[in-house]
Amino acid sequence: MKFRNVSKIEPIPLQLAPLIDILLLLLLFFIITMNFAKQETEIEIAVPAAEEGKENTDRTYGEIVINVKKDGTILMEGQTLTAEQLLTKLKLIASIQKDQAVILRSDENSLYKFTINVLDVCQKAGIWNVSFATRPPESDAPGGAPPSAPAPSAAASTAL
Repeated sequence: MKFRNVSKIEPIPLQLAPLIDILLLLLLFFIITMNFAKQETEIEIAVPAAEEGKENTDRTYGEIVINVKKDGTILMEGQTLTAEQLLTKLKLIASIQKDQAVILRSDENSLYKFTINVLDVCQKAGIWNVSFATRPPESDAPGGAPPSAPAPSAAASTAL
């Protein structure tokens, strides 16, 4: 009686083509996501300086950045919105994600009422996790003049 030699069974070869496809798709996904996240903080808004202001190098996945320009224009995801449109979007987001994080980037030369209007819209939408973007104070800038495009950072968080 002759038994089969078990040691001569060849292992199944690893398929590399599907692994390379998945790797390329993941790389593409992260590159596109990073570009969209950068666009929100590259808008020409000079956020105010704060003693405790620091560089925000780690961003939370899914955080929303709302920009308020000098003239009160509200920008979110690269779109100019009215208060009503912002409220509609934020209500939809808050219904899906209860603890949604929002970063408010308001120009330091904008009127206070524009920032309060956006905070009011956030409260109406049920969003309570709001942070204000600041920058570290400029020690070597003449006259303390803010740079034209400061680096984004988040300082205080407030419960509305």
